[in-house]
Amino acid sequence: MFHLVSYDIPDDRRRTKLAKVLKDFGDRVQYSVFECILDKELLDRMTARIKKVIAEEEDSVRIYTLCADCEKGVTVIGQGEVSQEEDVYIL
Repeated sequence: MFHLVSYDIPDDRRRTKLAKVLKDFGDRVQYSVFECILDKELLDRMTARIKKVIAEEEDSVRIYTLCADCEKGVTVIGQGEVSQEEDVYIL
């Protein structure tokens, strides 16, 4: 499934750590926005890692799950493109 993750974190150190976590799961499309294509297991793993990094009383992380039809409706104006699931992964 396609997930959009956005965050607002006032602390520079936590914000940097969170960005590194999210880079393991998706593509950065704006400074505090990532697009991630994840199954349930990867989503759970990402969520657990997010919770280890943030201070819930100060920080805000939002994960939006987009259905296949919603994903098709994403429009990019200007630079960039919507993340696509790859048929082949090179490790």
